[in-house]
Amino acid sequence: MKLSRARAHLLVIDVQDKLLPAIHRGDEVAARCAVLAQAARLLDVPITISQQYPRGLGGTLESLREAAGPQARVFDKTSFSCAGDPAIRAHLDASASTRPQIVLCGIEAHVCVAQTALDLHAMGLAVAVVTDAIGSRDPSSRDVALLRLAQAGVVPVTSEMVMFEWIGDAGSPEFKRLLPLIK
Repeated sequence: MKLSRARAHLLVIDVQDKLLPAIHRGDEVAARCAVLAQAARLLDVPITISQQYPRGLGGTLESLREAAGPQARVFDKTSFSCAGDPAIRAHLDASASTRPQIVLCGIEAHVCVAQTALDLHAMGLAVAVVTDAIGSRDPSSRDVALLRLAQAGVVPVTSEMVMFEWIGDAGSPEFKRLLPLIK
C-alpha cells in the first residue's frame, strides 16, 4: 500500500502527560508524533487524537495538541482499542469511504496501538503503523508488537515515508512547506 494524503487519516493514540515519562525514548516518540501532526495539518489530512482515561493519565501533551491544531478531533476513551470506543469508531466509520487509510502513531505500542491497528485492519481499513512514532515502556514489547502487526497485515512505515508519500513530488509547493519537518 502506498499512502495518499487524499485517502489518509492520522490517528494519534494516547500521547499523554503522565504516561509519556514511562515510555522508552518517550520524548523522541512524542516529537515524531508532533511532526506527523504538523505534516497532516499542512496537507489537510484529518487528525484524530485519543486520550486513555485522562483523569488518571493526564491530557494529550500540549506541544502535540498545538502541532495538530484546533481542527484535530480529541476523544477520551477507556477502551484500549480506539475501535472499541463507540464515539471514535463512529468518527472513523464516517470518513472510511473517502479516508480508508489510517496512519497510527502513539503509545503504548503493544497495548492501545496494537489493539487499535488489529481492529481497524479487521474492519477492512488499510492500516499503517509509524515505527519511529510509537513506543512502549519496555522496548521489547514495542518490537513484538511491530512483528505481530506486520504478520497480521498492518504495514510498518516511518514518519519520513509517510510524509514523502503524502507529498508525492519534490516539485510540489507542499514539498517546500514540509521540508523543515523532514530536515
